[in-house]
Amino acid sequence: MLKLENITAGYGKIPVIKDINLEFEKGRITTIIGPNGSGKSTLLKAIVDLCEVWQGAIYLKGKSRELIGQKEFAKQVSYLPQIHTGGAITVGRMVLHGRFPYLSYPRHYRREDYECCTRAMERTGILSLRDKKVEELSGGQRQKVYLAMALAGETELFLFDEPTTYLDINYQLELLQIIEQLKGQGKTIITVLHDLDFALRISDTIIVMKQGLIAKAGTPEEVLKSGIIDEIFKIKVKSFLDNEGMKHFYYEQKDQVENTSFLTGNLKST
Repeated sequence: MLKLENITAGYGKIPVIKDINLEFEKGRITTIIGPNGSGKSTLLKAIVDLCEVWQGAIYLKGKSRELIGQKEFAKQVSYLPQIHTGGAITVGRMVLHGRFPYLSYPRHYRREDYECCTRAMERTGILSLRDKKVEELSGGQRQKVYLAMALAGETELFLFDEPTTYLDINYQLELLQIIEQLKGQGKTIITVLHDLDFALRISDTIIVMKQGLIAKAGTPEEVLKSGIIDEIFKIKVKSFLDNEGMKHFYYEQKDQVENTSFLTGNLKST
């Protein structure tokens, strides 16, 4: 569905990602992981033209982004950035921003636009907040507002940059359910996550980045087997099977084996 061909991009005169070649299949969840500064967020920004792209091309359904045009591209691709601003705008009006690609100037919202936004707010559990100012909300509530704004576009492809930021564990699990529901509807999801547990749970493909390059791409099983996570994050990933044959993951810091944390996954033993 989406293809990146020889993409080199960054900010100013400094490249952050280099010679990126990737293909994202329709109806799949791809999670990008890697250390801070490895280029994860820049990769998403390059897709939606929010950074400088000096080399390469981006194709959606076989057609280049330039030929599609910014407005038509935005009708098919929603982007949830890592950092947001609040402002004195109401939740309902903020979510309506997700319908901008469908509007002409001057903006006149249609019944369909309001219905899409209502569905998005219901899905994220913020409908009761629609008349509150975004700046009055907690960090977790704001994150759900921006998620609703992305969902309101009802696009085919979603880019989520650290979507669990500010969310407590209960809302994080709700978000993962939403992502899996989107996949069930045939949507394509590309997300950046730091939580390896979530990455292993929901992903069809994991992309590991290091210093602006793709260090490894494959299924969760393939990525784990390669040892690249151990190498990059300086940890030792281990696993065990429970009584139902479900594989669970935990990791140990290589230099502090006694300091052990658990990762739970839902990968069946093969």
